[in-house]
Amino acid sequence: MKKYKLNSTEIKRLIPPSGGCLATDKITVEGMQIGYMYKEHYERELDSGWRFFSGTESQSYIDDLSNSNVYDLNTIANYDRAIIPYLDLPYGVELERIEGTDEFSLIAP
Repeated sequence: MKKYKLNSTEIKRLIPPSGGCLATDKITVEGMQIGYMYKEHYERELDSGWRFFSGTESQSYIDDLSNSNVYDLNTIANYDRAIIPYLDLPYGVELERIEGTDEFSLIAP
């Protein structure tokens, strides 16, 4: 069983219902900040398209599906509120955190 950094009583409604997203355990278990995120065109109706990473994950870590999970987008916003201003960006965007800040820079498209 994974021990998440936040428990369910710590999750507050920060954004309107927006669907699911993918995040790694580096964020939800280890409590690291989001360092890299992108939004792909969703494949399922309830998928927001957002994918969140600390930026420290190796390819083998990412390839191991036990190191990530699907979460409500609001849950991940609770882990790192700095993402909230960027959530309405269109599909295809990739963002990287500006080190030492709560801001992200656009790296694609």
